[in-house]
Amino acid sequence: MRQTLFRIWIEKPWSLWTEVPGEPPHLGACWIAIIVGAVLFLYHLARRDQEFLRDRVNWLMWGCAILGLSIAPSFGVLPASVPVFGYGAMVLIGFVSAMAFSCARAKAVGHNPEIILDAALWVLGIGIFGGRLAYLIQYGDVVFQDANSFGELAFAAINLSEGGLVQIGGLVGGTLGFLIFCRLKNVDFFEFADIMAPAIFIGIGFGRIGCLLNGCCYGDRCELPWGIEFASGTVTFNELVMKGFVDPDAAATFSLHPTQIYSSINGFVLAIVTGVYFWYRKYRGDVFALGCILYALTRIQIEFLRADEMGQLGTGFTISQFYSLGIIAGGLGIMFFTRWRSQKLSAPTAQPQNSV
Repeated sequence: MRQTLFRIWIEKPWSLWTEVPGEPPHLGACWIAIIVGAVLFLYHLARRDQEFLRDRVNWLMWGCAILGLSIAPSFGVLPASVPVFGYGAMVLIGFVSAMAFSCARAKAVGHNPEIILDAALWVLGIGIFGGRLAYLIQYGDVVFQDANSFGELAFAAINLSEGGLVQIGGLVGGTLGFLIFCRLKNVDFFEFADIMAPAIFIGIGFGRIGCLLNGCCYGDRCELPWGIEFASGTVTFNELVMKGFVDPDAAATFSLHPTQIYSSINGFVLAIVTGVYFWYRKYRGDVFALGCILYALTRIQIEFLRADEMGQLGTGFTISQFYSLGIIAGGLGIMFFTRWRSQKLSAPTAQPQNSV
């Protein structure tokens, strides 16, 4: 587990990868800017985007950014370094990868990829809201325990620095955001939901790796060879100590199910399944509906192996399992609705191009 992958060194912007005692490794801010610029260059070079590559303004701005970072320490305004969190980094990678896949799939079947990019802010914004709302519903007593005024309550509700997003709530919120976008822009929701369904699971695959780095969503006791332990001082260790399951003086937790890895593998497998099934669907909405049902079914099973949530409403089911039952019902409802509306495809949308 590694909550902070490294720190961007603003105080020494040209320092290479440096091990700092008692802290995560540091890397100079200018090298980060160079890496980002190189990635952008290679990306547009691969796309043969001559307009971007020949635009001097782009490279002038990049050069100014490096120059600004080089002289920033002399002003003494910025912090010495800023952290790059493992969870945030993996969520960002997942989101970018998901958008790239969706744009490529949309283009492959004759749709304008700009629709995907326009929808991204709706999906991300309302998805974060949904994830936070689900967290507040589940852990509100802890979040608001020290808030005594309206201002403190409001700050606690939006303060993400202490963590607090529930993935399944984010999925529901993101879907709602995309539905609103489609209604406002007169876009066929089911068609684009099918296009983006595999991308959702790509995001889940990367996001759950972030959960492992963060130490959340951990599993129950595991006697299998692939069980993992979390060292003293980690989030998982501290939570299990607080719950009375681990001795505070122990070097690490007992062996736990790596449920974050189970969920990550599950996400990538569902991305492949829904990506391939897209080419064989008979009704618009089938891919999205299948994804909802399969994800919810597998999520229910994985929840039985997790130990970070307790049963709700006097049952052994966690709140995520109750969400999953609703998602299954939603997936089945979409299948019945599209058949009732007779939205059958007259011919395959396009031929697969050696991709999912």
